[in-house]
Amino acid sequence: MENQELRKAGLKVTLPRVKILQILESAADRHMSAEDVYKALLEAEDEVGLATVYRVLTQFESAGLVIRHNFDGGHSVFEMASGEHHDHMVCLETGRIVEFRSPEIEKLQHQIAEEHGYELVDHNLVLYVKNKE
Repeated sequence: MENQELRKAGLKVTLPRVKILQILESAADRHMSAEDVYKALLEAEDEVGLATVYRVLTQFESAGLVIRHNFDGGHSVFEMASGEHHDHMVCLETGRIVEFRSPEIEKLQHQIAEEHGYELVDHNLVLYVKNKE
């Protein structure tokens, strides 16, 4: 499957690309930093350098295989591009990222854009949250 995805995205099939794609597709956490991917490769005893991980993730982003998010924490995280729109919540205490979908919020955003004379083309909604105490 990985080989087909890489070819379809116009990328040559190389061992580092296949291994990185496998990690992203099988990860329990859908949002991984380049460092997370690198650590997973080390745990699997795969000899792929951190610079290669960054380069491959950037290639995957350009090819539309992954989406890069730059949340306020300062570092980038990557998730497989699913084609389905969703928004995010980021816990300020733990850094945990939660995906959510809300038809009501989507509808309201379109209404607000229309009220101001615009058509909503795209958006990125991130809620920064903390545990209630």
